[in-house]
Amino acid sequence: MGRNLAAEKSDRQSEKRRIRNRMIKSKAKTLVKGFMDLVEEKKKDEARKAFVELSSFLDSAVSKGIYHKNTASRKKSRMNLLLNKLGA
Repeated sequence: MGRNLAAEKSDRQSEKRRIRNRMIKSKAKTLVKGFMDLVEEKKKDEARKAFVELSSFLDSAVSKGIYHKNTASRKKSRMNLLLNKLGA
């Protein structure tokens, strides 16, 4: 706990941000896992829809400061490669 009011407020804000970040990262992992399951089952149309949802979610996480833009870009690129291999 902080030693003064400003430090206590900072602690409260940090805790709120930590919880929010954890929730968003957890949902991103869930979306990636769902996408990977669809790719393994070779369900191309459903995987494409899941990829669009995942890309949108990662972009929103970048705008909130949860992920660095290059991290999200790397994740999207790798998922897109898997999707393209599925289509070939």
